[in-house]
Amino acid sequence: MQLLNKSTNPLHSLGLVVLLLINFEPLSAQFDSNVSGVGTTSASFLEIGVSARAMGMGGAYTSVIDGPAALSYNPANIVWLNGTQVEFMHNQWFIDAYHDFVGVVIPLSGLRSSIGFQYVGLNYGDQPVRTINRPEGTGELYSAGDYSLGITLAKALTDRFSFGLSLKYIEERIWNTRGSAQAIDMGIFYRSQLEGLQVGMSISNFGSEIKLIGRDLDTTVDPEDDNENVDNVPTTYQTDSYPLPILFRAGLSYKMKLGSVGNLLTTIDVLHPSNTTESINIGSEFGFQNMFYIRAGYNNLFEENAENGVTIGGGLDMFFQNDSWGLRLDYAYADWGMLGYSSRISLGLVF
Repeated sequence: MQLLNKSTNPLHSLGLVVLLLINFEPLSAQFDSNVSGVGTTSASFLEIGVSARAMGMGGAYTSVIDGPAALSYNPANIVWLNGTQVEFMHNQWFIDAYHDFVGVVIPLSGLRSSIGFQYVGLNYGDQPVRTINRPEGTGELYSAGDYSLGITLAKALTDRFSFGLSLKYIEERIWNTRGSAQAIDMGIFYRSQLEGLQVGMSISNFGSEIKLIGRDLDTTVDPEDDNENVDNVPTTYQTDSYPLPILFRAGLSYKMKLGSVGNLLTTIDVLHPSNTTESINIGSEFGFQNMFYIRAGYNNLFEENAENGVTIGGGLDMFFQNDSWGLRLDYAYADWGMLGYSSRISLGLVF
C-alpha cells in the first residue's frame, strides 16, 4: 500500500525519531536493569510472544512490518501493510494451557492510516476443585484464564516515519474471582534511506494495576476461639494490586536481496522490561522467491535465569489471482530448557 508519493527531507524524519527517543527516556529511566523483579507483576501472559513468524525469529519483531502480529510488537508498523490482513495463532503452552492470538489490520488509505484489532488469550481449561478434606476433588470444576482486547490506530507522518497507539483492556480470572486493567502501547517506526534498513521502538502495557475481587474471596471466620458468643463472622479477603509488565523495545532490521534466489532478513531487538533484567532477541529469515521461508533466532539472550532460548521455524506464502488475495502458513518451535518446548502455528489471510 503506497501511502505517500511526496518525498521528504530525511533530516526531518530523523529529527522526529530523536524527539520521540527523548520522550521515551523518562519512562525508561524508571527501570532498574540490575534487579530482577520476576513474579512482581500481574498479567504475565502479556509477556508471551505471539505469531509463529515472529517467534521463529526469536521474537525480534519490533522493526518488522509484515503481518498483523505488529499489533503486539510495535503498533506503528501496521500502517505499512498491504491491504486488509488477518492472522490467527495457536500456541500449545505448558501444563495443557493454550495461548491464542487474533489480529486484524484494515488500511485507511485516504487518511494515510491503518486501524487494527487484536485479541490475546491464555486459557488453562477446566480444573477439579480440591479442598483439604477432599484432596481428590469435590466433583466441581473451575476454570481460569486471561485475555486482552486492543484497538490500534497508526498514522504515517512522512513516507518513512510512522507513529502508532493501542488502547487495551486486560482481564485475569480464576473461578468467580477476577481483576482488570487498562493499558496503552505506543510505537514509532522509521524506514531509512539505506534500502532494507528499518528501525522501530515501542513501549507496551503502560497502564493501571490489577487487583482481584469476587465472591470467592468471601468467607467466615471465628475471631476468638475462646469466645462462644462470637462465631462465623462474615469476612472478605483483601488482595494486593500489582502493576502490569511494562516492556520497552528498540529494534533494528535489515533485508538484503539475494538476486533472483530471494532475500535474507536479519533483525535484533533490545528489551528493557520492568520485571526482569535486560535481554536481546535476535533472528533471521531466508525467503526463497517470496514463497518458502526458513527462520531461526534466540529469545531473551543475556536475561538472568532465562529458560527459553533457541527458536526455529518455517513458512509458506501463497498468493492468487494476480496477488489480489493470499494465504500465509507459519510454524515455530521454541526451546524452554527444563520446561520442554512450545509449538506455535499461524494462519494469515491477505485481501
